[in-house]
Amino acid sequence: MVAHNPSFCDITWGAGGSTADLTLDIANKMQNIICVESMMHLTCTNMPVEKIDHALETIKSNGIQNVLALRGDPPHGQDKFVQVEGGFACALDLVKHIRAKYGDYFGITVAGYPEAHPDAIGDNGLATLEAYQNDLAYLKRKVDAGADLIVTQLFYDTDIFLKFVNDCRQIGINCPIVPGIMPINNYKGFLRMTGFCKTKIPDEITAALEPIKDNDEAVKAYGIHLGTEMCRKILANGIKTLHLYTLNMEKSALAILMNLGLIEESKISRPLPWRRPANVFRVKEDVRPIFWANRPKSYISRTIGWDQYPQGRWGDSRNPSYGALSDHQFMRPRARDKKLQEEWATPLKSIDDIQEKFQSYCLGKLRSSPWSELDGLQPETKIIHEQLGKINLKGFLTINSQPAVNGERSDSPSVGWGGPGGYVYQKAYLEFFCSPEKLDALVKKCKSFPSLTYVAVNKTGNLVSNISVKDVNAVTWGVFPAKEIIQPTVVDPASFVVWKDEAFEIWSRSWSALYPDGDPSKKLLEQIQNSYYLVSLVDNNYMDGMGGQNRVSGHLPRTDPGSSSHQLLKIGTDPSLGQTSPHATRHPTSSIPPLDSFHESFLLFRKQLKIGCVATPDLTCFHSKGFACVEHFTSSLIRNSPEADVEKSLPSIESCFMTVSALQ
Repeated sequence: MVAHNPSFCDITWGAGGSTADLTLDIANKMQNIICVESMMHLTCTNMPVEKIDHALETIKSNGIQNVLALRGDPPHGQDKFVQVEGGFACALDLVKHIRAKYGDYFGITVAGYPEAHPDAIGDNGLATLEAYQNDLAYLKRKVDAGADLIVTQLFYDTDIFLKFVNDCRQIGINCPIVPGIMPINNYKGFLRMTGFCKTKIPDEITAALEPIKDNDEAVKAYGIHLGTEMCRKILANGIKTLHLYTLNMEKSALAILMNLGLIEESKISRPLPWRRPANVFRVKEDVRPIFWANRPKSYISRTIGWDQYPQGRWGDSRNPSYGALSDHQFMRPRARDKKLQEEWATPLKSIDDIQEKFQSYCLGKLRSSPWSELDGLQPETKIIHEQLGKINLKGFLTINSQPAVNGERSDSPSVGWGGPGGYVYQKAYLEFFCSPEKLDALVKKCKSFPSLTYVAVNKTGNLVSNISVKDVNAVTWGVFPAKEIIQPTVVDPASFVVWKDEAFEIWSRSWSALYPDGDPSKKLLEQIQNSYYLVSLVDNNYMDGMGGQNRVSGHLPRTDPGSSSHQLLKIGTDPSLGQTSPHATRHPTSSIPPLDSFHESFLLFRKQLKIGCVATPDLTCFHSKGFACVEHFTSSLIRNSPEADVEKSLPSIESCFMTVSALQ
């Protein structure tokens, strides 16, 4: 759901603070790892002021700025809310405290009750007029005390909600009021939730559910239909924002939004090629090294301690100080760990088996990769997966790439980012592991083509490069109306040396660790890890990339073997496109300049939550997807000698540069 760019997502607070530590941890991950604006619920139940302030200080330090202030339900086993000593009596007290102590830092949301608060609803299922009016007056006091937004309790009678909005406006409540929509996913859960909240169930809903109550699929389908019609009526009455309670079951919510035409699975827009954290301290970050494209969570964890983040340009490559590798970078969700075990822990007898494993991933036969946090192949990869598989069988084990792009529309479904109205450009990039013999042959071949720049390093730090470690290369940029040029990804040799530690560690921590000690497969992987080089290769001639000729169709082109793209490495390139040293140099990691902090200035304040999206789903469970790249190869390798392999594969690598969008 995060891929559809909701305005915010919620994380609930357990009754009496029973899940405080878990809630704080999940909220931090949502904001900084999943990269979605997060709103944490905070209640008064069993919460002395010190505990409330601890929660607020924690989320503030994590860059979270949005809080839903609630009184809270009684703890399990209690019938009524009881104010604890040193605590608050109601949500109004909590709102006043947050504003008094934290000023305008937090955006504060409060709950609204279209049918009145459950405590005010009688045994007949209705609140008296006096009780309803008192509840409205209390809501106004919360808004006057500093609340910015109202999200309502669930309801199933849209007329009641629309009347509630009108009543709020009549008494001077002018902040946004967002309807809380809870899709019906199963009959028993529906009865339990409506009973707990004392929600009115219209007769027509009861009549529709009664004959299908034992058929879960039918109930879910009806829930999607009902939710769609409720939202249509609400939107038709001028309400611009929806809040969907998913309860960790997002499929119904997504179906409702698709029925409304608010989202399309095939048209997920990307503000940048990578997802920016919602953390207030990183909100302006717009430049990153390309190496972590498949492992965005790892990149965030290794840079979370930075005081400033690059904006506009990467700057001095010696400045950023990356966090040390720890177990955190190699931890995986249980389901992903199981998938890796199933797909990658098979017997390996030779390097051919390893190459076939990489090939199988590129062909979509495997859903996981030790070098990727993403789930399976990205759509653009499937266009060229067969060609990609061929190069891996020749010993170039690809883990990252992107195609050359020359002025493709920014709303292209394959390579677009940044929204409509702009044009995007990319230099072709390829990253892979290979043997020293293949690297030597590659270096020799590249001397004839000055548009190619490369950096290669092995596990011990021996460096092979035809550029300086200070040479930062922008490999992705975009041109948009009324904006400066945006360059979101770079190849930075100094950062590459940092990344190589992680990339090589994955061989042992994420792959060979799947085998028992002494297993021949484990020993083979360790040999590869200790002998191979990690190579970063850029073709700086982006002019032959996909561009204007594809703007109408939006499809990636197939490279004609006779085209300038296919012939690039054979005919040479214009020296004006970039001069490089013809001599590769080898030197140890110790010669790399030390890394410390950035000097660029950075805006450290972010205004509170702005409600502007049409759909703002409530999420408490996530599956993160990013973007990735794959390469397109049009030639196959036929000989076995290292020099012959490189000779044959370079045109293939080149056409990857010229034609494709890439997968991690």
